[in-house]
Amino acid sequence: MATEAAPMDEKAKRMRDLLSSFYAPDPSISTSGSSINASFDNINSTSFDADQYMDLMIKKSNLEVLLQRHVQMAAEIKNLDTDLQMLVYENYNKFISATDTIKRMKSNIFGMEGNMDQLLQKIMSVQSKSDGVNTSLFEKREHIEKLHRTRNLLRKVQFIYDLPARLQKCIKSEAYGDAVRFYTGAMPILKVYGDTSFQDCRRASEEAIEIIIKNLQTKLFSDSESIQARAEAAVLLKQLDVPVDSLKAKLLEKLEQSLDGLQIKPEEASTLVEHDDSSNDTESNDQHPAKIHEDAVRGFSEAIRAYREIFPDSEERLFKLARALTAMHFEHMELYIKKRVSAADFLGIFRIVWEDVVLMDEVLPEAALSDLSAEAAQVTLKQFVARMFSHLQQDISDTLLKFDINQKEAVEGELLKVVLEASQKAVLQGTTNIFQDFRQLLDEKTGIFIKMKDLISGWIQKGSQDFFRSLEAQFLVLSGKTSSSNDIEGKSSDKIHAGLILVLAQLSVFIEQKVIPRVTEEIAASFSGGNSQAFENGPAFIPGELCRVFHAASEKLLQHYIDTRTQKVSVLLRKRFKTPNWVKHKEPREVHMYVDMFLHELEDVGKEVKQVLPQGTFRKHKRTDSNGSNTTTSSRSNTLHNDKMARSNSQRARSQLFETHLAKLFKQKVEIFTKVEFTQESVVTTTVKLCLKSLQEYVRLQTFNRSGFQQIQLDIQFLKAPLKEAVEDEAAIDFLLDEVIVAASERCLDVIPLEPPILDKLIQAKLAKSKEHNHNTVSS
Repeated sequence: MATEAAPMDEKAKRMRDLLSSFYAPDPSISTSGSSINASFDNINSTSFDADQYMDLMIKKSNLEVLLQRHVQMAAEIKNLDTDLQMLVYENYNKFISATDTIKRMKSNIFGMEGNMDQLLQKIMSVQSKSDGVNTSLFEKREHIEKLHRTRNLLRKVQFIYDLPARLQKCIKSEAYGDAVRFYTGAMPILKVYGDTSFQDCRRASEEAIEIIIKNLQTKLFSDSESIQARAEAAVLLKQLDVPVDSLKAKLLEKLEQSLDGLQIKPEEASTLVEHDDSSNDTESNDQHPAKIHEDAVRGFSEAIRAYREIFPDSEERLFKLARALTAMHFEHMELYIKKRVSAADFLGIFRIVWEDVVLMDEVLPEAALSDLSAEAAQVTLKQFVARMFSHLQQDISDTLLKFDINQKEAVEGELLKVVLEASQKAVLQGTTNIFQDFRQLLDEKTGIFIKMKDLISGWIQKGSQDFFRSLEAQFLVLSGKTSSSNDIEGKSSDKIHAGLILVLAQLSVFIEQKVIPRVTEEIAASFSGGNSQAFENGPAFIPGELCRVFHAASEKLLQHYIDTRTQKVSVLLRKRFKTPNWVKHKEPREVHMYVDMFLHELEDVGKEVKQVLPQGTFRKHKRTDSNGSNTTTSSRSNTLHNDKMARSNSQRARSQLFETHLAKLFKQKVEIFTKVEFTQESVVTTTVKLCLKSLQEYVRLQTFNRSGFQQIQLDIQFLKAPLKEAVEDEAAIDFLLDEVIVAASERCLDVIPLEPPILDKLIQAKLAKSKEHNHNTVSS
């Protein structure tokens, strides 16, 4: 047998049986299921037999099980006794509380029957006295009511007699509304007694009403009257049973013509949003254009309300007029924002338009003007955001083009630096200002703006994305890198100054590093989120993509600047090498003038990049830095002196040239063209490399005699020192200069270089001549 305690449900069942047996008058009705399914070993059953249960337990169980069952039954007996005791205590307390409650009820009810009898006697006494008063006053009350009816009748009669005089007074004061009210109020009496007792009054009243009808008809078709006054006249005529249906077409036509006076024209919009803070008197406010417009629209809406009541079958035409006025409002707003408009002015005119829509929507809710206006407002707001970015882009373009960049001012002065700083300020300050205006759109409390807050944020994000992409494309057009359908400021691509290209390249770097991160912070702080509907035609604001776009644009523009400068030098070199007959070239007497022009172009490049680009972190070690010499002449003289000591005659020069050819074969490969950095040194070095490469190619296309080769040798020898001073990669420059000499020797019919003393003498003469020229230029 199991020795575990009975489950909770069995214990609860046993407790219910116990309570049933305690409270039930007949033990046989304790529990329905217990008598049916009871067995002889169920101790809680009413048919339980203790002797059979004990016999069964002794037969089936050993001594240990019997002892455990004894302990278990003893514990159950103890628990049952405790539960029974607690049950008796709880019920006893309830019985005591119920007894106390019954006693209190008896004491409170005691004497209430006598009080109720007294109350009934008093009520009956009051009722009898009230009946006596009503009986005594009945005749007097009837007489008073009869006198009151007579008095009202006399008043009506007096009103009928006074009606003609009242109507004449209303005609003089033009109070036609009161006159119609008086006449329509007297009409029931005049219809009944107008042919007998009040015949004269009726005749005089009708004559006055005819005058009133004529005046109302005159007022109805008067162009000097307001729309609201005409509508009131039409209502009064209809109350007088004057047929106005025949006038419907003419009235509605005049109402339609009045739309011209309600339009907010672009040239008048600014005056509507101006606020005169200095004048607070009512007369000045009544004359304010915004107040005049509001009164006009209110009169128009009241006229629509009146015409709708007068002409119920003209609702569709009235709906059409209201929609036409709303559409014209937003069309004029689109024209208004085509010019430069601040956010405050835009919101001011928008509030006026929206108030007009609300006024007409209250009169014609079935016209669905709010839905029509919501769609038009979305279009207008989206165009305003796009216009703001377009104006900013135009400001940046104007800032870049307003300076007259010519060759002399851009190189000699600091004009490029001024243009760069002004354009950077235009971009940075312009984006700051435009986002301040956009915050005003989000802070606007007009209901339509609150509903479109997410849409506005989305339009601003997409507008920012499109703005930067358009600005990048415009930079490429301004630089002449790409073509445009419209000629920008009348300048073709071949007339664009190279300095402007350099400014655009550095400005692109500034936008990538400064402007786009700042705009990203602005959008994250105030314009995050957005509605997916605003992004259906393009992506939202993606700063990483824009940074990549402007990074690539800056590299394109910088390379375009280098190519432009190199192309100019290439034109110079092409003229130099295609003009003379190199086979019949005379002996060299001096360094050719193209060398001066070449160095002058490189000097211009150095001055331009110094204004726009920063210096590099790496600064090469120059010989002039170590020996303290500040003159180029001494450096060149030392170089020529060393060459003189190394080569003494032409035979040695030939062997030197042969050695150069051999050295070229075994020389370690030099990296010529590296990535261009946004530093002064990198741009100048790359430009020099490309120019020398062009020089080498032009040399390869010619055939030289001995003198022609010697002229090339002299020019290249003179270029070595100034080019090394200008660039940071001397090894590459040495290599390219050697390549030019090698190319000339390969194309020479009789390779005999100049002797070092002659070479040195010609270079010194050129240096002296250049020094004298510079001195004369400074003196003048």
